[in-house]
Amino acid sequence: MERPARETAQSGQAERGLVFNIQRYSIHDGPGIRTIVFLKGCPLRCKWCSNPEGMDFFPVLSYNKSMCRKCGRCVGLCPRGALGLADTKDRVVIQRASCDCCGECAAACPADALKVFGKSMSAREVLDDVAKDAAFYRRSGGGLTLGGGEPLASPGFARALLERAKKDHGLDTAMETSFFAPPGIVDKITQFVDHLLVDIKLADSSRHREAAGVDNGLILDNIRRAAAQRPAGTMLLRFPMIPGVNDDGENISAVAEFITGLPQGLPLEVLPYHEFGRGKFGNLDREYPLAGCGMAAPGKESVEALEEVFRRKGVRVVHS
Repeated sequence: MERPARETAQSGQAERGLVFNIQRYSIHDGPGIRTIVFLKGCPLRCKWCSNPEGMDFFPVLSYNKSMCRKCGRCVGLCPRGALGLADTKDRVVIQRASCDCCGECAAACPADALKVFGKSMSAREVLDDVAKDAAFYRRSGGGLTLGGGEPLASPGFARALLERAKKDHGLDTAMETSFFAPPGIVDKITQFVDHLLVDIKLADSSRHREAAGVDNGLILDNIRRAAAQRPAGTMLLRFPMIPGVNDDGENISAVAEFITGLPQGLPLEVLPYHEFGRGKFGNLDREYPLAGCGMAAPGKESVEALEEVFRRKGVRVVHS
């Protein structure tokens, strides 16, 4: 089994972490109007990942060719000489081995075609930003949601954010997670989480390893433990429907059997595959793992049919 996320941060370091996006006024990923704070770094490598800019545990430079004006301003500013114009003059070429993500190019780009994902922030800085919308949270029942990446892979920072959010600001908290982390870390963090949103992708361990890069034994064990310990109504399972990867009858039956066998009947939400991540992989000069598979986003009828299969097998399907 791959090594899961570990608590490596010292007490002083836990108050800082890498954030790659703060998304305000979200009406998903928890009740009410929410601010989602995306933490950088993830131990999984899901082939359909929609946030590849959040995978690594260090900043990365993204380049959107379609937004670029080909002015060349960034080329002359790079202190490490990591940028250049292609021979065809139609795009910027990044020598990624030389780039240290200093951000000089992104700051100077007039079209926002260059962007550094991964900013070191303190828990106070993040929460001061989140708290600006406290009035919206109070009226709607919303609050703070931690996403990623994988929040449990930055355990000290994730705990600091969630604990301060509740104790200092009285915020409702939620967390999106794969649950790939040691139980001790899970318990330290989830005690400050009001709403857990946990992915369940594949029931078979070898298939999960092939699709997501890690074994699922730890994930399933954590789901069982949380289902036994958490109050009813505070945990939602989410099934990413990936055509040809996990939507077959064998996997659906196995996932349904796992869910109905839990200590409490957890609800399930089906999240249909989309291609939002394809362009992001390209902006990072990385190949989209599902390129050439001919995969398309499932239509409404396909999603509803899959939901009905889960219902017939005793799973409570919901829409958040």
